[in-house]
Amino acid sequence: MSLLHNIYSKKKLKSDLLKNYSYRITLSFYKYFDISDPYAFRNLIYEKFYELKILGRIYIAKEGINAQISISKKKINIFKEFLYNINDNFHNIHINYALNDKPSFWVLQVKVKKTIVADGLVHNIFDLKKSGTYLQPIQVNDMIKKKNTVVVDIRNDYEYAIGHFENAIHIPGSKFRDQLKVIVPELKKFKNHNIVMYCTGGIRCEKATSWIKIHNFQNVYHIYGGILNYINESRKKGFLSMFQGRNFVFDNRMTERVSHHVFSKCKNCDVPCNYYINCKNNYCHKLFLQCKMCNTKYSGCCSKLCKKLFLKSL
Repeated sequence: MSLLHNIYSKKKLKSDLLKNYSYRITLSFYKYFDISDPYAFRNLIYEKFYELKILGRIYIAKEGINAQISISKKKINIFKEFLYNINDNFHNIHINYALNDKPSFWVLQVKVKKTIVADGLVHNIFDLKKSGTYLQPIQVNDMIKKKNTVVVDIRNDYEYAIGHFENAIHIPGSKFRDQLKVIVPELKKFKNHNIVMYCTGGIRCEKATSWIKIHNFQNVYHIYGGILNYINESRKKGFLSMFQGRNFVFDNRMTERVSHHVFSKCKNCDVPCNYYINCKNNYCHKLFLQCKMCNTKYSGCCSKLCKKLFLKSL
């Protein structure tokens, strides 16, 4: 039996991976379904993923699974066969492919959580079987062009800042649970519209569309597979992508380029910029936008003070 936890530091694992880097691809998937024993399910997932040398971040809760993984291209079919057969709920699970093949994860983390997406609400209130109607990517543009349609972005502020659909309404908030608190009043005036909601891969939309339907919104839709599936399908089938800028991702890559549009500015000098980094001063570690010139000037830190503290720590 393999170990059910990591014994090496992230720094060592990252160094070892980059020394022997082979072609890997980043995948993501989720599924809401009842898991009676999340810890037993967690161990089953960990053992198989460890065996396949899968890296990534996987959350398991009684309400389901949420996973972002890095896997060798050679092992994708073995992984899929395992996934499709581990549980009946996985037979038709949608798997999203990343928009680029840059290194994303250095370690395998499989954690049991209270929820797979933190919503901050009392549970057993969602009926995820009554969430919004799926729109396949190829249907999205036609729906968006209808007069009575509004597009709603349910991602965090910093995600929206670097890329979004044209004319999308953003629900304010730095966390999903904060957005759910305000989404109903924010969309109140659009109650009789077609509402097309989107997020990165679809998982947040399942809950958000269900939540507004509980509050009597009727014509509610969301993009099947989220931004990732929409972009991949637009490239595969040749239809125009109405998503502009960069797509934020929660791994080492930070962002994926979708188009040349730049919506934000460097924190330090205000030039157009859409590159996120974390401040190298570990006591700060702030997520912020910084251009290449300021990255050099501030040594990858967010301010002169953080640069001073960072250099002192070397």
